[in-house]
Amino acid sequence: MLIQKNSGCKTSLPLLLSFSLAMISLVPIRPSLGENSSIPKPSKAPLELSLLTKPKSNVVTATTINQGNLTVPRLWRAQNSAENKLLANWIAYPASVLEPARVDLVVNQQIWSLLDYLERYDFINRLGTAARRDNYNVRVFNYQEELLGSYTCNFSISPALCNINMPSQNKFGWRRSS
Repeated sequence: MLIQKNSGCKTSLPLLLSFSLAMISLVPIRPSLGENSSIPKPSKAPLELSLLTKPKSNVVTATTINQGNLTVPRLWRAQNSAENKLLANWIAYPASVLEPARVDLVVNQQIWSLLDYLERYDFINRLGTAARRDNYNVRVFNYQEELLGSYTCNFSISPALCNINMPSQNKFGWRRSS
């Protein structure tokens, strides 16, 4: 009778398989060019804080109310909820030939600085989702006119494909030096 000794193949195969799966999970999966290229980048137009006190006829601010019908975008509810201390003001620009409609949110820097990365992401996501209902992209600024984040969508496809973009920060919320 011939007995073969097990040379450890049974235990090394599962180990090799789990090691391979672990290594694969560490490799970042990059979206294809088609996925990312269809979402527009945030507008490069400067924040126009002067419009908060002297709005033009085609611009809507947090203090502008249309007596005839519902004013778009519908951000008053978000501003009057838990956001009212964080969201200081906003300016909404209608769509133009060159770019889609957008809302520039202006946040209270003192409160913004107390938020961690996930709380900031959640804020941008909630307000971006509210503005998306009216086909508006969102940029978030402080009163120093620093871009803090954006929520942009491709509204030409259904459902709209959207992206949240925030500056690189470490886990403590401080900006990385370049």
